[in-house]
Amino acid sequence: MLPDRRNRILLALTLALTALAACSKNSEAAAPAQPTAPKPSTPAPAQPPPAAAPSSRASVLSGIPGMDFSALPPAAQRELSTVFTDEFCYCGCPHTLGQCLKGHTSCQHAKRMARLSARQAAAGVPATDIILALSEYYASFRAPRRTLEVDPRMCMGDANAPVTLVEFSDFECPYCGKARPVLEAFAKKNASRVRFCNVPFPLPMHANAVPAGQAVLWARDQGRFWEMHDALFENAQNLSSAAIVGIANKLGLKGAELQKALQAGTYAKELEKYKALGNSANVQGTPSLFFNGRFHDAQVGLTEEVLTHTLEDELEWRANRNAWAAD
Repeated sequence: MLPDRRNRILLALTLALTALAACSKNSEAAAPAQPTAPKPSTPAPAQPPPAAAPSSRASVLSGIPGMDFSALPPAAQRELSTVFTDEFCYCGCPHTLGQCLKGHTSCQHAKRMARLSARQAAAGVPATDIILALSEYYASFRAPRRTLEVDPRMCMGDANAPVTLVEFSDFECPYCGKARPVLEAFAKKNASRVRFCNVPFPLPMHANAVPAGQAVLWARDQGRFWEMHDALFENAQNLSSAAIVGIANKLGLKGAELQKALQAGTYAKELEKYKALGNSANVQGTPSLFFNGRFHDAQVGLTEEVLTHTLEDELEWRANRNAWAAD
């Protein structure tokens, strides 16, 4: 894909879904720049094209069971009505998204597409970019999936859950720290449907991420993986080896034994194994998420709403043997 097209798509999703930024392998963590509205790829005409008649927009967006778009600003309604008339539903029916919403009320897939499109339109994203974003998002389901083997002691939720969500994170990455409560709350709320696994992935610019990663593996062997995981994030501003040992003591663990393990590099090889696993999956920054081995870029959002949307899509895809439910 051309870089400018992909950047436009990611920006569109970022605007619409309140994305978190990510720590990158190749740069220091910094506060993310505030996104601006996407710029058109060609100069705007001197006179804007005539907008669709309000009555026409209203007819496209009204009469949809269980959905009301009347609160959207007029400009957003115009873009959304264009999406509904120009984009087809991904459920496989030969109808536009708008027709599917009205004629096939049992199609949950169309409703998810509509909600996603409405959020983007409300954020000021033009219809052309919304359609491109939808195309990219749904194309990710057909992309090759990664095989990610994680120690089950580093996972929460039902071991037989239909969806496994794997996160690669760095304990000194501020964006991982922001994502942590959202991801854990999402996983606990959907414990029967989602098995959530965390993998330490220290980035080169975070000097203390390596001992922190080794410490969480040590705590796992003491049966306290998640307690140490959360405590490390809560103390992310001070993760020197001495501080990490102090954290272990506060958790009621034997800090002296952890100190010996850190000094001996007992968990260094295993941590390198997980770094290699992330590298093989082309992880470029943290947090990086994979739903059943399908990459979910943090730039497209890590809110509960977005995660739930992706979970429902993943469940439908899996239930229909790697296809969307036929309408």
